[in-house]
Amino acid sequence: MRLAAAILALLCYALTACGSAEQAKEGSAPSTSVHATTTEPSSSVAPTPFGVSSPAFADNGQIPAEYTCNGRNVPPPLRWQNVPAGAQSLALVLDDPDAVGGLYVHWVVTGIPPSASEIADDAQPAGAVVSANSGGKAAYLGPCPPAGSGVHHYRFQLYALSKPLALTPTTPAREATQEITGSAIGSAVVVGLFGG
Repeated sequence: MRLAAAILALLCYALTACGSAEQAKEGSAPSTSVHATTTEPSSSVAPTPFGVSSPAFADNGQIPAEYTCNGRNVPPPLRWQNVPAGAQSLALVLDDPDAVGGLYVHWVVTGIPPSASEIADDAQPAGAVVSANSGGKAAYLGPCPPAGSGVHHYRFQLYALSKPLALTPTTPAREATQEITGSAIGSAVVVGLFGG
């Protein structure tokens, strides 16, 4: 009995092996092999760059009147992210490259801590210094283009600086902007439109 069972098992094995070999030759048997693959995580995702924006208007969008000479004439809220490593201070310059008499600086703020991430509506960070604008006043001067001069592009430029600057409220706009750009290790800009 044991011999018969052993012969039967051997016969079944032989037939199965022959059948599998024949099916493999003809390609009629479905493959049951599983190939495992792994995908390495991609390290090519670019980091978000240094950027500035305003919740009051979109980049290249219309600046609301409340932030201009037709309204409250106060600074709009600004937010930024990803300040470059090594920044010792931040500075903000608002200018109008479309001004009738050439570039007009509306606002210069230095001494903004690199840990700050925003300026609230009608505010400035503690310890920051406002230098003179092109009108000679240490203040925010909102967009106010002359009638008939078309739409002006107001650039809110945020600079990451390699060192703190010793600017004062009497530092002229041209001198202040030269010192800022000369110490910049990064910059970001949001543009607002006003005029018509």
